[in-house]
Amino acid sequence: MNYKKLSPLVAVVCNALLAYAVYAVARVVFYFENTSFFAGSISWNHALELMGGAFMFDTSAIVYTNALWIVLMLLPWPGALARGYQQFCKWLFICVNTLALVVNLCDAVYFKHTLRRTTVSVFHEFQNENNLAGIFGIEALRHWYFFLLVAAVVALLSYCYVKPRLKPTDIWHPGRYALNMLATLLIVAPLCWVGMRGGIFIRPVTVSTANNYCDRPTEAGLVLNTPFSLLRTIGKTHFDVPHYFGSEKEMAHIFNPIHTPKPSHPFVKKNVVVIILESYGREYVGALNRDLEGGRYQGYTPFTDSLISRSLTFTHSYCNGRKSIDGMPSILSGIPMFVEPFFVSPYSTNRVSGLADCLGQKGYQTAFFHGAERGSMGFMAFARATKFQNYYGREDYEADPRTGGSADYDNHWGIWDEPFLQYFCTKMNDMKQPFMTTLFTLSSHHPYNIPDEYQEVFTEGPLLIHRCIRYTDHALRKFFERASREPWFKNTLFVLTSDHTHMSNHPEYLTDLGGFCSPIIFFDPAGDIAPGMMPVIAQQIDIMPTVLDHLGYDQPYLSFGIDLLNTPAEETFAVNYLNGIYQYVKYGYVLQFDGEKTKAIYALNDRLMKHNLLAKHPKEQRQMERELKAIIQQYMERMTQNRLTPAHP
Repeated sequence: MNYKKLSPLVAVVCNALLAYAVYAVARVVFYFENTSFFAGSISWNHALELMGGAFMFDTSAIVYTNALWIVLMLLPWPGALARGYQQFCKWLFICVNTLALVVNLCDAVYFKHTLRRTTVSVFHEFQNENNLAGIFGIEALRHWYFFLLVAAVVALLSYCYVKPRLKPTDIWHPGRYALNMLATLLIVAPLCWVGMRGGIFIRPVTVSTANNYCDRPTEAGLVLNTPFSLLRTIGKTHFDVPHYFGSEKEMAHIFNPIHTPKPSHPFVKKNVVVIILESYGREYVGALNRDLEGGRYQGYTPFTDSLISRSLTFTHSYCNGRKSIDGMPSILSGIPMFVEPFFVSPYSTNRVSGLADCLGQKGYQTAFFHGAERGSMGFMAFARATKFQNYYGREDYEADPRTGGSADYDNHWGIWDEPFLQYFCTKMNDMKQPFMTTLFTLSSHHPYNIPDEYQEVFTEGPLLIHRCIRYTDHALRKFFERASREPWFKNTLFVLTSDHTHMSNHPEYLTDLGGFCSPIIFFDPAGDIAPGMMPVIAQQIDIMPTVLDHLGYDQPYLSFGIDLLNTPAEETFAVNYLNGIYQYVKYGYVLQFDGEKTKAIYALNDRLMKHNLLAKHPKEQRQMERELKAIIQQYMERMTQNRLTPAHP
C-alpha cells in the first residue's frame, strides 16, 4: 500500500477488513469440519440469512478484541506515527487476530461434541481433568493442517497489513493534527460501541440472539464465533452440576422430566391459543383474591374475572421466574429459570423442544405474536429455536393493510394491546385448523402508558400499573368478543397466564413466594375442561404437559412440570429460584434451599412467611429436600450436557 499520505483512520479500516477475512476463513473451516451437521439443510437464501447474522457477531468480536489496537492507532499524538510504534501496533493486531483464528479452529473440532460454540463455562467444566494435554495432543496430530493454515494466515496478515504512510516529520501543525485525531476518535468510539452491541438495540446481542437467524439450534454454531461466545459469557454465572445422587436411575426414580404419555383417548386436534400477559400478576385479579381487604377487594380485571367463572384455575398458581425472558421457556417448553435466564445463559443454543414443536409434528400451524419489533427481548430467537413456524411483530402489523399501521405504535415498546389482539384474531382467521398460537402482550409495562382515548376511562388504582392492567383486561374483552364469533372458537383451548409478577401493594404478594404468584387459566369454550377452582399447586411449567395430555399427545417429550388434570393434588408442586435460593412448594409447605442445605421452611398458609418452621417438620423437610435435589440435578445435568429433548435422555 504505497499511498503517499495514508491516514491512520484509513489504515484502521483496511486492516479491519483483514480481520473480517480471518473470521471468514475460520467459518469456512468450521463449516467443512462439521459439514455433516449442516449439509443439505441450508438453502442459498437461508445461507445468506445465516451470513447476515454472522457478520453482526463477527463485527462485535472484532471490535471487542481489537479495541486497544484501534485506540493506539488513532491516538492523537504525532509520535504514534513513528516506525517503532507502528511496528508494535502491527504485531499486536496480528497476535490478537491469530489468537481469534486459533480459538475458532479449536472450536471447529470441539463443536461436534457439544453442538454449540464454546463459552467460558468450558474452563470450569474441565478444571479437574488431568488428561487434557493428551487430548489436545491427539487432536493436534489429527488436524496438523490447521498449523499450516495458521502459519499461512500470519504470513498474509504480515504482508497485507496496512500502515499509515504519514510520518512524524510530515506533521507541520502537531496541535491541529492532535485535534483532528481526537475528533476522529470521538466519531469512531460510538461506532465501535454500536458494533460491540450488535446494533442499537434495547439489549446487546447475546449468544442466544444467534437463534434469530437459525432454523435449527445447531445452526447457531455457524452464526456465532468463539471469541464472541467467550467474551459474552465472561462473568456469567455458570451452572454447577451437583452430585446429590450417584446414578441416573436413582435420580429418575425420584424425578424424571421425560414424559412418556399413555393417552386414554385418540389425539384430539383442538386449536391451542396461549396468551402471555405482560406483568399480569395474580394480585391484580379480583376473582383470585376474594379474601383480600376483608372481602371487599375487586381487583382491576373485570373481564378476566368473568372469564375465570367459566374456566379452570388453581388455588396456588406461580410463575417460574421474575423476568419476561424467564416466562417464555417456562410456559412454552416446561423449563424453569434456575440461576440465570435460559435466554442469556451459556446453554441458550441447546436443542430444546416445546408446545410448538410437539404440535407442529401433529400437523398444526404454529405462530408467535409480539407487538414489539422483531428480535425484541430475544423472543424471536426462542420462538425459532422451539420450532414456531411463523413470527409476527410490529413490522408485520404495520405492513398489514387491515390494521391501523404505525398509528397504533405506543412510542415506547410496540403496538398497543387492543389493536394487536385484534390483529392476532385476524391472523388466526387466516390460518388453517388446527393451529397453535402464542401472543405476548406488552402494554402493561413501564412507562405505564395507555392510549389517549382511555386516559379518563382507566384511572383507578394506587399503583401506576393498575390502569395498564385495566386497559389490557379491556383489550382481552374485545378480543374474546370477536373471537367468540369465529368458526374456530369452540374448537380452541385458551390458556392465559402472565410472564411474571410486578408491582404489589398487598403484603401477601411482597414475600419471597408472593412475588411469584401468577394466574394460570384454562378456558375451553366447548366445556371439555370443567370450570372451577382446583385446590392444587400449579406453575407455568405445568402448562405444556397439561395441554399435551389433555389433547391425547402420545409421543415422549421433556417438561419439568406435570399434568394438572390427572396428577393427585398431593403430588402437585412449584419450584423457582430467587437470589441463590431455590423455593420448593409442596405438601403444604414452602422449602427454601441454597443448594447445600435448607435455610427455611414455611407453612403454605403462612402467607406473610413469618414463621420459619426449620427442623420442626423433619419428615416433610427431608422428603422435600430429596425431591428438590433431584429436580436441580436433572436440570443442571441436562443443561450442561445439552439433553433438553427426549431424543437425548
